[in-house]
Amino acid sequence: MTNVLDDSELQRILAVMAHPDDVDFGAAGTVAAWTDRGIEVVYLMVTDGDAGGFDDGVTREEMAALRREEQRAAAKCVGVSDVRFLGYPDGRVEVGFGLRRDIARVIRQVRPDRVLMPSPERNYERIYPSHPDHRAVGAAALDAVYPDARNPYAFPELLADEGLEAWTAREVWLSGGPVVNHYVDITDRFDRKVNALRAHASQTAHMGDGLPEMLRGWLGSNAAAAGLPEGSLAESFQVIDTA
Repeated sequence: MTNVLDDSELQRILAVMAHPDDVDFGAAGTVAAWTDRGIEVVYLMVTDGDAGGFDDGVTREEMAALRREEQRAAAKCVGVSDVRFLGYPDGRVEVGFGLRRDIARVIRQVRPDRVLMPSPERNYERIYPSHPDHRAVGAAALDAVYPDARNPYAFPELLADEGLEAWTAREVWLSGGPVVNHYVDITDRFDRKVNALRAHASQTAHMGDGLPEMLRGWLGSNAAAAGLPEGSLAESFQVIDTA
């Protein structure tokens, strides 16, 4: 286990994710715990999820609009009202200066104490979190935390043109990667996680009653690994000190 900032020390948290629903699959229960404690949480989705869904009768533009609305509805289930989108193309996210600048801009706008993001590393034990967009967003977001957002001479136009002062986020939480050093017990917030994921109907409706069962399976395994009592459910992260 690692040293983790106490939630009482935090005012704001920024979650940077690749697609609508990523934050809900990985961390909705944890986000609910943060907002319950009065911490402001902001979501930044790099894509609109236009390559998702299962209905050939829905255009990609319609899917993008639908998924933005689904993410806003899911966010409300866990106490988040500020949801932002960068509009990058789903399935084609690449690490580059443009993406790093766009994420650094939001870090400087929000001024978070903690940033949640996908792991930039491939997880060979469980491949599904390691979508190329997830890894690209994780790599760009980590670069945006260090060194971009904190360095006043990186992307100087953010200060010169937009008045955005440098900002140091003190901690990063990675979701879905191969290394875990921190677990959050979400047993009491499991229903809110399920509700958030069901808000993404275009992605989860086909799972029906199997969705909670699937979640209980992997969250229960996390809880067991964390040494929590039988019947507990937990989300897992790698926490990195970036102060």
